[in-house]
Amino acid sequence: MPETTLTYVEQELTMDGVPLAEIARSVGTPVYIYSLRRILAQLERLRAAFTPLQPAFHYSLKANGNSAIIRALVGAGCGCDAVSAGEIFLARRAGCPPERIVFAGVGKTRAEIRYALETGIGWLNVENAAELRRLEALAAELGHRPRAALRINPALQAETHRHIATGHAGSKFGIPLVEARMLLEHRGDYPHVEIAGLHMHIGSQLGRPDESAAAARLAVELAREFQLKHLNLGGGFPVAYEGGHAVPVEDFAAALVPVLAKQGMKVAFEPGRFLVAEAGVLVAEVQYVKRGGRTVVLDTGMNDLLRPALYEARHPLLPLRVGEAAARPVQVVGPICESADVIHPAAVLPPLAEGDLVAIGVAGAYGMSMASNYNARPRPAEVLVEEGAWRVIRARETFEDLIRYEPKGQ
Repeated sequence: MPETTLTYVEQELTMDGVPLAEIARSVGTPVYIYSLRRILAQLERLRAAFTPLQPAFHYSLKANGNSAIIRALVGAGCGCDAVSAGEIFLARRAGCPPERIVFAGVGKTRAEIRYALETGIGWLNVENAAELRRLEALAAELGHRPRAALRINPALQAETHRHIATGHAGSKFGIPLVEARMLLEHRGDYPHVEIAGLHMHIGSQLGRPDESAAAARLAVELAREFQLKHLNLGGGFPVAYEGGHAVPVEDFAAALVPVLAKQGMKVAFEPGRFLVAEAGVLVAEVQYVKRGGRTVVLDTGMNDLLRPALYEARHPLLPLRVGEAAARPVQVVGPICESADVIHPAAVLPPLAEGDLVAIGVAGAYGMSMASNYNARPRPAEVLVEEGAWRVIRARETFEDLIRYEPKGQ
């Protein structure tokens, strides 16, 4: 993470000038901490990169659904990309106008579509012909005519992790181009749905701008063939985790702008990870040091941060206080009763002792949003750092929260 977000001041790790240990002492651990300044700076970087297109940006709520973060991004002009009725609810609760909400998702239920229509959201991204028929029937029943974009699958294998590649022929996402063309040729069969655009998202953590440009060309050609004026190219702009390289978003803009400019189309993107990942850390406390100092056990694990177990992701780890001792590789693990609960197999850290604090970096995206109560562990608190101060934006769960929805007296 860049020095503008995390820096050591008098040997203490700070976020935008606020000592992380101060927050941990007050709130306890584990705790997610986010920099609002960094989140908004990432949005401005995107806007600057794609200035020639003047695109709409819809924040992808699945990356981090905390209402304080959604509200801040909506206030900065973002719309919201939702993949469930629950996320539509969160977007509206955070003040997002319904016309700036896009509803995506591969398995929308009738109840979810009905909720979206009754809420009056701006767009639905349709994933298959059966969904389009379901949308037509519900729109007719409710007397609505929603705008829809067909999510096309360009059958392109993006250079990314297999679990987050979504545009290849074997993916569950999207409509094959041949089928999409047939649906567009028969738009008259869906009088209660305005099919006004195309949607495409070929994956997350994308590695090659030329692949994104090639996919965009296919979308542009199909849109022009059927006089569609809206093109939503999803997100996927990468961030750098430990040991990895992130192609700058400016390189993606350099590849995409020539393809999209002067086409007479309104363009949208759905960034999520790019906005929030590098803005967040997960602070944890060392519980035990084992195997002659070669294994460190923290009070957080795969229940709070699933990415290392799910994607073999490597997050940088930083001590909250540095000294003179030389760093060395150590295995960092969590407390969960699973062998997969390894946060880092060989993090380079100075000698740690029980009670020391560490920050797991680049944890603002797909951390808390994937957290669970596995092993009956309450989920962490969340804190927002803003203008030199901090505040709790989600309280730590309690034991009582674990049984909140069970019948009384059971």
